Amino acid sequence: MGIMSWLGLEAQPEADPVALDDANFRKEVLESDLPVLVDIWSDGCMPCRTLVPTIRRLASKYEGKVKVGQLNVRLGYQSVSELGVSGTPTVLFFKRGKVVERVVGIRGQHYYEEVIETDLLEPPAPEDGAAPAE
Repeated sequence: MGIMSWLGLEAQPEADPVALDDANFRKEVLESDLPVLVDIWSDGCMPCRTLVPTIRRLASKYEGKVKVGQLNVRLGYQSVSELGVSGTPTVLFFKRGKVVERVVGIRGQHYYEEVIETDLLEPPAPEDGAAPAE
């Protein structure tokens, strides 16, 4: 990975995240067959706007492996309250319907990728004849 990619400055494909609200949060996040990254944002939050391209790149990179969604606090007030979110942006990582990591504020794309790779995705199965890692 080059320094430009590591910094998130290299052009990368983007995809639309799932639009979340109180009506679909349970189905799309808590009952999802895939792990889920949820970007909780609010109107007028400049750091939230800064995070949008990163979230879109993550949605593209992990398509089919991790569901990436965005939840506006206005449309998901009940869900945000139940999750104990008090500031934006907050990124929550869900696995099997449970929060496994919480990030308040902005981090580089590489940070979110590391959390996805280590906390959300299953480790690869050992090759035939190889002993499982301990």
